[in-house]
Amino acid sequence: MTTPDMHATPVTRHLVRHEVFQTSLMSALLDGIYDGEMTVAELLGQGSFGLGTFNGLDGEMIILDGRCWQMRSDGGVRPAKLDARTPFAVVTNFVTDISEAVPEHSLRSDLSKLVDSLTLSPNYLYAVRFTGEFDWITTRTVRRQAKPYRRMVETTDNELTLTFEHVTGVMGGFRTPVYEQGISVPGCHVHFVDDARTRGGHVLDFQMASGTVEVCLGTDLRLSLPRTHEFAEADLAPANLEDELQRTESHR
Repeated sequence: MTTPDMHATPVTRHLVRHEVFQTSLMSALLDGIYDGEMTVAELLGQGSFGLGTFNGLDGEMIILDGRCWQMRSDGGVRPAKLDARTPFAVVTNFVTDISEAVPEHSLRSDLSKLVDSLTLSPNYLYAVRFTGEFDWITTRTVRRQAKPYRRMVETTDNELTLTFEHVTGVMGGFRTPVYEQGISVPGCHVHFVDDARTRGGHVLDFQMASGTVEVCLGTDLRLSLPRTHEFAEADLAPANLEDELQRTESHR
């Protein structure tokens, strides 16, 4: 009989399993499924760190140290209500596996390479947290939508972008494998909030002056799919899925 770890390397054989929880799918958001069942209170029961959005696309979400923040389209931030609901969110209980100082004045492309160098394999999921000072950071935040909902590429095409200069804060999110395209956002998907919890949003680009990056390995992904008619009828595998993800996440 073959044991489950018979062919594992000495490194992978001793990995401690760590769960990442996700409600709904990114491809559902792309199809305009902006209303979910899960409340913020229920989500916080699944993890103390993460990101997502709110029903009706009413702003971006970031969760740090067990507190959920709602970032609005004007760049403002407020504590999220516990009974607010989310159509898409990803959370975990962040445990730092490795921490590294960020080289001074690193661009997004530089830090992407740094994160890759700190990971065990591109085939796992990682929570990432950047803490420190930013020379500048450019964000955008989804604006609350009214029914009937349009596809996400239409709602994000003309969104306002904001640039904050010489600001300290936290970028948090996930580095997701390419094979999860449509389930989540492939690559590094991060949201930002400043130390005062007054400004933030979905990160488009940045230059980090100084700080640290922490990485938390995720080996287990638990999905909770909405029990709604809209989700059941959604087109979750559009032919142009990759292009729509690029347009909504990078704002090109």
